[in-house]
Amino acid sequence: MCWAACDRLANAAAALGLPERVVYWQERADTIRATIEKAAWRDDTGRMSATFGGDDLDASIIQLLDLRFLSPTDPRFCSTLSAVEEGLRRGSYMLRYATEDDFGLPHTAFNVCTFWLIEALHATGRITEARVLFEEMLQRRTAAGLLSEDIDPLTGELWGNYPQTYSLVGMINCAVLLSKPWSAIR
Repeated sequence: MCWAACDRLANAAAALGLPERVVYWQERADTIRATIEKAAWRDDTGRMSATFGGDDLDASIIQLLDLRFLSPTDPRFCSTLSAVEEGLRRGSYMLRYATEDDFGLPHTAFNVCTFWLIEALHATGRITEARVLFEEMLQRRTAAGLLSEDIDPLTGELWGNYPQTYSLVGMINCAVLLSKPWSAIR
């Protein structure tokens, strides 16, 4: 997020015609990017890690795509997405991470992470799979059309905070992404 902030500030400075601020923020973005690429990339596993020098998986790593840090065709992103799916995907659902925290090992999937996965699948050309996964998530909504924070991957039971804004924003973002463009509707 620090890289994204500096990158976007450089873009804003360019739009405002502030060349000195462009240089200032772009230098910081470039430094942060180089640090991330060096410290989070794992040559031994061929993927990005959620921690510098570590080997941790976290579904938030696939947000590198949404932040425009990596492109959907970048082999580093593709291998990272595969690792995240292999390590954190539980059927149709995504855990945020699979390491012990203050509550122990996670047993429920974080719904927004599943929506991040849908976005990543779409961006990498796995559109049919993204649509199927999205439709499965729509089936998990309550009668009011809402989602909770988490879901039990075994039973489909909703868990955690309800309603959950993150889950609803993810659902809306994916609905927009997977919808036909207005120009195609007649």
